[in-house]
Amino acid sequence: MVGFSMQPYGIQAMLKEGHRHLSGLDEAVLKNIDACKQLSTITRTSLGPNGMNKMVINHLDKLFVTNDAATIVNELEVQHPAAKILVLAGKAQQEEIGDGANLTVSFAGELLQNAEELIRMGLHPSEIIIGYTKAINKAIEILEDLVEEGSESMNVRDKDDVISRMRSAVASKQFGQEDILCPLIAEACIQVCPKNPGNFNVDNVRVAKLLGGGLHDSVVVRGMVLKSDAVGTIKRMENAKVAVFVGGVDTTATETKGTVLIHNAEQLENYAKTEEAKVEEIIKAVADSGAKVIVSGAAVGEMALHFCERYKLMVLKISSKFELRRFCRTTGAVALLKLSQPNPDDLGYVDSVSVEEIGGARVTIVKNEQGGNSVSTVVLRGSTDSILDDLERAVDDGVNTYRAMCRDSRIVPGAAATEIELARRLKEFSFKETGLDQYAIAKFAESFEMIPKTLAENAGLNAIEIISSLYAEHASGNAKVGIHLEDGVCRDVSTMHIWDLHITKFFALKYAADAACTVLRVDQIIMAKPAGGPKRDAPAGMDED
Repeated sequence: MVGFSMQPYGIQAMLKEGHRHLSGLDEAVLKNIDACKQLSTITRTSLGPNGMNKMVINHLDKLFVTNDAATIVNELEVQHPAAKILVLAGKAQQEEIGDGANLTVSFAGELLQNAEELIRMGLHPSEIIIGYTKAINKAIEILEDLVEEGSESMNVRDKDDVISRMRSAVASKQFGQEDILCPLIAEACIQVCPKNPGNFNVDNVRVAKLLGGGLHDSVVVRGMVLKSDAVGTIKRMENAKVAVFVGGVDTTATETKGTVLIHNAEQLENYAKTEEAKVEEIIKAVADSGAKVIVSGAAVGEMALHFCERYKLMVLKISSKFELRRFCRTTGAVALLKLSQPNPDDLGYVDSVSVEEIGGARVTIVKNEQGGNSVSTVVLRGSTDSILDDLERAVDDGVNTYRAMCRDSRIVPGAAATEIELARRLKEFSFKETGLDQYAIAKFAESFEMIPKTLAENAGLNAIEIISSLYAEHASGNAKVGIHLEDGVCRDVSTMHIWDLHITKFFALKYAADAACTVLRVDQIIMAKPAGGPKRDAPAGMDED
């Protein structure tokens, strides 16, 4: 009797054992769509100013309490390959514009959900893709029409202009606090804005989070805020030159190994004295070069510190190398590797360095007013760490919005007015199309309703009433009518001053449509058997910045 050893056949015979292979509409396409729908359901409830917060605890046990979609999808370790595409689209939006990641993920999920209905009706995915591509191109054309007149030129140094464009981005993260936060962010951005606003560098606006106090205690400091005390007793310096040493201020061990034979006590005393004299010589050389502040990137030795005090040098220690780089940028200093006499060109300059106490924490404030576009810091105060983290995300979004408006300052109506107008015009466009893709275009138009619907639902309003009254207003030609969330009625956005940047919407819709089409193009999933062996952890990342 021959043992029943089944010969694998078909695709099983071709691939290694342990692989998984899903194909066809039911297994691959609809499963993919389902995974993406799950992801967008998570982010959707956080859309808009009344969005709910999520508590995400990542694999390192760090707790995030936030409604910032970019953070949420980053920290959820999404395994499903199709949902990962949406995550990547959200990340791309976050890196390109810095705001609107939620819109991207939620809108792509909605497009896929509607595509599923079309597939169940019997359309082929490629017809849906053609329809969606036509629709997104048309939507981008319509978006150009909706741009507010006269908004293409703006003065990026005018605080009110900046605040009006930044409000909606900040309000969607911290609703109710935007009137406190926006002026702070705008002021910080305008301070560091270079001559050519296109070169605005987001990294020049720093955030320092200090526990205690409340949001109204937050301030903008022109310069840097270091969360450490000065080493030594000298706590403030004005108009000082700065020397930066990366390798630390300490006696260095020599490169070569050597043995010293000491015969009697005098030699031992002299040996200790020469070391002292050597350190003193180096510190004196630094002091003679005109530097009054020494910044060290590593430990500061006891003996070196003693001589620094004697020569009235203020010593700061900055352990993070990123922070050290920023410090060099603020002061215009050149970081030196070895402790030696600096050239006059390598010295930086600060207006004042002082140690101050904010809410029980000692911080060093480095001010540099003359430097022009150096660095400015928003000092945030709040009661808990998670509140501060969330405030920091709101500030980041505001700063990124500022960068985006420096590149392209056109604005479109916010509060879902743009989306309803897009939905209405695309619906009309779909009636003109012949062929099967008209259904896809109509569904694409319907997907835009998700945004007003979600905004209304998150605010606890009746979504169906609101959408129908929005449509009625828009049909009678009021293209700028959006939802007033607090009163639960439809209002003209220009009276409420809710504007979104055109560039944010443009990229969000583009990325969402691209992601949706990418997922729809997949018809088979072939997963190899995961490699064996112990699971390796990903290498640890850089520090927070």
